Amino acid sequence: MKNFSEPERSSAAPLMRDTSRQDRLLERPPTWRRHWRLALIAAIVLGALAGLAMLFERFAGAEISVDRSRLTIATVTRGEFVRDVAADGQVLAASSPTLYAVAAGTVTLKVHAGDAVTRGEVLAVIGSPDLTAKLSQEEATLQSLQLDERRAELDAASKMRQLQDAFKQADVDRKTAQREADRSQKAYELGSYSQLQVQRAQDALTKAQFAFDEAQTNLKAQPAQNRFDIDSKRELVARQRFLVADLRRQVAELQVRSPVEGRVGQVEIADRATVAKDAPLLTVVDLTSLEVEIKVPESQARDITPGMTATLEGDGSQWKGVVSGVSPEVVNGEVAARVRFTGQKPKGLRQSERLSVRIFIDRRPDVLMVDRGSFVDQDPGHAYVVRNGVAERRPVRLGAQSVQKVEILEGLMPGDQVVIAGTDTFKDAQRVIVAH
Repeated sequence: MKNFSEPERSSAAPLMRDTSRQDRLLERPPTWRRHWRLALIAAIVLGALAGLAMLFERFAGAEISVDRSRLTIATVTRGEFVRDVAADGQVLAASSPTLYAVAAGTVTLKVHAGDAVTRGEVLAVIGSPDLTAKLSQEEATLQSLQLDERRAELDAASKMRQLQDAFKQADVDRKTAQREADRSQKAYELGSYSQLQVQRAQDALTKAQFAFDEAQTNLKAQPAQNRFDIDSKRELVARQRFLVADLRRQVAELQVRSPVEGRVGQVEIADRATVAKDAPLLTVVDLTSLEVEIKVPESQARDITPGMTATLEGDGSQWKGVVSGVSPEVVNGEVAARVRFTGQKPKGLRQSERLSVRIFIDRRPDVLMVDRGSFVDQDPGHAYVVRNGVAERRPVRLGAQSVQKVEILEGLMPGDQVVIAGTDTFKDAQRVIVAH
């Protein structure tokens, strides 16, 4: 009986399968697949060698290496160049008069150092009995001379009246003698008078005419004489009046008054002290006319002239100013200049206070320039230009200099990176590695 639960086995089928169908021939791989690791390593080595070659080429000839943090590098630009001069200045009062004693005497002070005073205020009083007494004497002399002048005027008027009377009398006598001479002549012609009587009448007429001429001459000459006498008296009075006025001025100046509005500076004498004539008493500082004195190098002072604009800074405030004067004298290589405030006057400034001053010399557009640094003085005529991590020394020609910028005339182009500070560590090397 056939068992259907078991599969039929073919009598021709083998009992075990072989591995002939599982094995297959493998193709030989390409060369690049077999050596890819070697190729990768070779490419890396070649890249490293190329990088080393580039680094060698870049840093070839470099003598030293300096860290970039020790350098200050600026970019060359083109734009408006403002030429200016900066300096620290000291506030000074343009007007600080010192008051002196006009006469010897005892001084009584009315103020103290630092007190605010107004123009015309009495600061001190000088007691001078000698000057006061001299004024009284001269005033008395003036009154006496004025009386003499008045007396001269009265005398002149009296003399004129007398001469006028004498002239009138002489005129009457002349006319009378003329009529008498005419009668005598007629009487002589009629035989009533003798020739001797006619001659007497003629002599009387001649005498009367002489008296008339003399009276007329005196009358005409007297006004000039009167003017001379009166003018002499007036000159004496004028001279005495001038002397009295001068003494009155000196007595008035015994009250020492402030010539300006400001503050009392230094007091030279003590209260109730005795001083000699022309001795200094005190100083008044005019705080309404302050100026700032600066000192600039002689090379920069050549370009500064009065009238140039300036800015002044101090305590966080800024003011406008103008150069008021430049000293013609050079002291220790420096020239003193003064800057006057313009516009709104500063408040609260004190004498000798320090301020920063910047004077503008000129403005020029389209100028090649770079930030100012120590390289200008450390290596004149050369600059270090940074490119690809190397600072190379180049010859340059610099022009005008300002507080912040330096004009470039030759040797640099816009965009160049220039080492403006720190070149003292380069030791004049031609090429320097700038390490990060």
